[in-house]
Amino acid sequence: MNQPFKQHLIDPEICIRCYTCEMTCPIEAIVHNDDNVVVNADICNMCMDCISVCPTGSIDEWRVVNTAYTVEEQFGWEELPDQQDIVAATDGDNDQDDVITQLFAQAHAAAGGKAKAPATAAKPTINMYNLGKPATASVQGNYRLTDGDSDSDVRHIILDLGSLPFPVLEGQSVGIIPPGVDGDGNPHLPRLYSVSSPRDGERAGFNNLSLTVKRDEGGVCSNFICDLSKGDSVQLTGPFGATFLLPSDPAAHILMICTGTGSAPFRGMTMHRQREMPSVNDALSLVFGARSPRDLPYFGPLKKVPDAFLKKAFAFSRQNDTPKQYVQDKLREDADSVAALLKDPNGYIYVCGLKAMEVGVEEALSDIARSAGLEWTEVRDTMREDGRYHLETY
Repeated sequence: MNQPFKQHLIDPEICIRCYTCEMTCPIEAIVHNDDNVVVNADICNMCMDCISVCPTGSIDEWRVVNTAYTVEEQFGWEELPDQQDIVAATDGDNDQDDVITQLFAQAHAAAGGKAKAPATAAKPTINMYNLGKPATASVQGNYRLTDGDSDSDVRHIILDLGSLPFPVLEGQSVGIIPPGVDGDGNPHLPRLYSVSSPRDGERAGFNNLSLTVKRDEGGVCSNFICDLSKGDSVQLTGPFGATFLLPSDPAAHILMICTGTGSAPFRGMTMHRQREMPSVNDALSLVFGARSPRDLPYFGPLKKVPDAFLKKAFAFSRQNDTPKQYVQDKLREDADSVAALLKDPNGYIYVCGLKAMEVGVEEALSDIARSAGLEWTEVRDTMREDGRYHLETY
């Protein structure tokens, strides 16, 4: 019998097919087919370079096995297999039993760091359209969100699906396949963008969705999207994402923390709550960071949302004659409300935006928890287990 070992896997339900891990892996141990992104156990050396770049935690998954799952097996998965019952190579071998126990403990500890969907969230559709069978949408609108004199060009893109079924929930992402090939002559891989419209469409009852896209200098896909005109065709993959979802619970108190285009899922969540629960007040809070008001997507429309429905705090880091502020500063300013949410069994926290914001947000939440007599890591882990803490950064 083979010696048991810990195999590195990717959860196909949570993975959003952004391919960041594959592009990061220094030894090309991560590969993909039309459906899944997987780790080749014959190549992987457990360097862990891929762990920190994953926006969802789907790559922080492990199984203790006697025989590795093959790449071909993993390509066919829609969900991870259950952990196998592992038997020591030699009955009564205490050293071998200790090794298995240690491997199980390591795998369990890694799995404990992933978010879960809220218990009341709608069931998401995952990977309905893939590289081999993409959906085709037409551009219904392309609108600049940031001021014309801002050097940050952020666009609101509306895509019409016509009669094509494309069920998507707030918090999910879709892939956009840019035309052409890369420097090696291979077709471009999709780039992932969070949907910024609610589940029943940018306009209620219409089969369309919207995206919030920032033009990046030299970005193949972002420039392709930002230059689209009405009537142009776009190929989509997805939808992706099974955890960063909205609870369907009027008693839920939701804190949303974002920077820049990380506002996209929160726009969809807010619009859905306005349509589904318009009379529920004092339940949504948004902390939004940007360089200045002119660089902040949806600044005008957000100001029109009643404060009773959506409590808003804006942190601007480059506003003239004003000290720099970041989202973590706004959290500390409202420490009492944040502490109350941490103690609330119906409290939810969602964080979306640049990966650089993670440390500051975690430190602020840790300080606020400590001042309230709580241990942040314990609170965070409990909230994750309950589907109430969600982090998606890039």
